[in-house]
Amino acid sequence: MLSSPTPPAGSRGLAAATLRSAGLMEKDKDTRMRDLTDKPGRKTLQRPAHKTRSHQSRAIDAIVGKDRSAASTSRNSMAAARAAVANEGLAIRGASSSKIPTGSVARLRRNATSSTTPISARLGGVVAPKLVELWRTFVRARYNPEARFLNLENMLADEFIKKHNLVPPGAPSASQKEAAVIFKLAKELKPEVETVSLARNGLASGVHLNAIPHYLPKLKNLSLEGNSLRFWRDMDLIAGRNGKLEQLRELILTGNPIRELEYQNNRVDKYKSEMSRRFPTLEILDGEPVAKIAFDAPHGSSAVASSSKLPAATSFPFDMSGPFVTGVDGGVISKFLMQFFPLFDNQRSALIDIYHPSATFSFSANTAIPPRARVEGFHSSKEMPHQRKLEWPPWLTGGQGGSRNLSKMKGGLERMAKTLHIGSAEAVKAMADLPSTEHDIVGTPDKFCIDAWPITTVDGSMNLFLTVHGQFTELPSRGIRSFDRSFILTPAPEGSRAKQLGWDVMVLSDQLCVRAYSSHEAWRPGPMKIMTGDKSPRSGTPNVDPNPMNAWLATLPPPAAARIKEESTPIPEPQRTLVLQVCQRTGLNVRFSVDCLQGNEWDFERALANFEQVKDLS
Repeated sequence: MLSSPTPPAGSRGLAAATLRSAGLMEKDKDTRMRDLTDKPGRKTLQRPAHKTRSHQSRAIDAIVGKDRSAASTSRNSMAAARAAVANEGLAIRGASSSKIPTGSVARLRRNATSSTTPISARLGGVVAPKLVELWRTFVRARYNPEARFLNLENMLADEFIKKHNLVPPGAPSASQKEAAVIFKLAKELKPEVETVSLARNGLASGVHLNAIPHYLPKLKNLSLEGNSLRFWRDMDLIAGRNGKLEQLRELILTGNPIRELEYQNNRVDKYKSEMSRRFPTLEILDGEPVAKIAFDAPHGSSAVASSSKLPAATSFPFDMSGPFVTGVDGGVISKFLMQFFPLFDNQRSALIDIYHPSATFSFSANTAIPPRARVEGFHSSKEMPHQRKLEWPPWLTGGQGGSRNLSKMKGGLERMAKTLHIGSAEAVKAMADLPSTEHDIVGTPDKFCIDAWPITTVDGSMNLFLTVHGQFTELPSRGIRSFDRSFILTPAPEGSRAKQLGWDVMVLSDQLCVRAYSSHEAWRPGPMKIMTGDKSPRSGTPNVDPNPMNAWLATLPPPAAARIKEESTPIPEPQRTLVLQVCQRTGLNVRFSVDCLQGNEWDFERALANFEQVKDLS
């Protein structure tokens, strides 16, 4: 083993004299020089197990005001405090033990929600369980079991909170852990909580709400009124589209910057859209109904009772419901339509009195034949001979500007502005330039489908949205077309010309879409058949061949029919039927028919029109 050499005799005394002469050692004391074994804080080659570190006073300590013995005592106290709470789960800010120095360990805490064990079992010691019991007492006192309503409004002003120095969510020193404890205690309440109000708590971050979906997943109503929430991400923490609060039906955010800033900057629609997107089940937002289109699904016992009558595999899982009219007197709608369509058919100029001075009107023509109508053969059947007489150019280019089909429109902003007619005079002038029509409003009612519900427009007024799906006869050809027409209606002011003429409402917006005919069977209440399912006709529809081209092919010479079938077989539907129709109407072969349709974006009517133009030029 290596060892230190023995110092020569007298060397220690010589060194001491040198240090005294340099002023580094008191001259009147024979102070021994310290070697490695007694220097505090330094590692030694061999240190006895029982030896403790030396904490002698230093001159520098007196200068800076430090007391090494006091610091040692403080460190020993801290160590003792840590040992005393090693197994004590402090969960909530402010919980402390009387045996532990407040300044040293009052900030030590653990997440009260990190374990599945009950809070009272996890928080050991004497004071922590008492603190949880205080929160439990507060939550129970704020709960109304009859209404299933937990009132957590303005907790900072609550006398119980002040008396026991509790720190609720929203307080300056609060964290999300306090909120987690409160909502976990709320989960224990019976009957189950359905409504929670956190109004006026100073909440500035969504982290205080993060525990709500975990502990109260079936919450139906939530009020956050009068807080300081500013960002969409705060809502994302509880958003139903993330699998959270999937049953929330009412949300109140009035008084929060996230709402008020959108209203101040005229972005109300964006605000409502963002909230509806995050909470698809929302029915009421800030006290106002959320406008949405919904399908009526079977309810409760009626669904069970009709289980034996569920649609077959060839149908959609939900039946088609009847007209959707809510929030408005049906008599107002019926009266408007009975007055409107006769004037539109016979005296369009008289409509100028019921269109608001700032009303807008536009129309579009959809020339594509619906796939189901093509399968049913409405446009080539003998039962509907007038369909071949219909022409699209009056709808595509008429109406003082032409069709406003934005998906196919060319000409840029100038064309878009030209096809939107603003003001009652311009709207009526455009309508007068369209083909004559005849709406059979006194005939079979199932030929029309009406949906209506109240809406709030940009200026904040409550108006009515009305949409009508139906059919009309175009004059003079007597062919039938389908249409969709959407109105925004507002109450007619007292003393207005419309009111004097007996109109209850005026038109703010009118959008008309004219389509190729498709049977009203599409909205008949009952099972909805899918395209790949049973194509057998419903009662009352003509029994026609699902593929009307077979009858035409049968009239051709066998070699020609065989060649057309062979060349058209690789073409998928519905393009194949379009190709065969072009072949039939023009006499072109399959290849040239495909080229003709492709050059006209597979628009059948446009392809025929272009063919006729080229034919005339030749």
